[in-house]
Amino acid sequence: MSQSLQSHRDLKVWQIALDLTETIYRLSSDWPKHEQYGLVSQTRRAAVSVAANIAEGAGRRSTGEFIQFVGIARGSLAEVETLLIIARRLGYVDDAVCKALLTELFELGRMTTGLIHSLEQKKAVQSR
Repeated sequence: MSQSLQSHRDLKVWQIALDLTETIYRLSSDWPKHEQYGLVSQTRRAAVSVAANIAEGAGRRSTGEFIQFVGIARGSLAEVETLLIIARRLGYVDDAVCKALLTELFELGRMTTGLIHSLEQKKAVQSR
């Protein structure tokens, strides 16, 4: 993580998480109306949680808290993945679209892992 970080908005991982959230909102708007308070709501909340937890962690006072919130964001990524697979199995998402989104989720997961490793190194240096 760069020393020039001014805000969570400077983090590429946060920016991509926002893009993912927008994609999920657009995609789920075509899902059946009877899923509005079920799968649609759950998937949207999980997607929002990724960017929101990265932002909240960046706004915390300690590196340890930041790591914790990025870990929560990773959990939300796994939730989005699961919900997309369910939506695909129910026929709400085309196989090709689902595959592309799962690839994006995987890459975002790699980025969050990289951020955690970077923060852990920063924390180790701070504790010296």
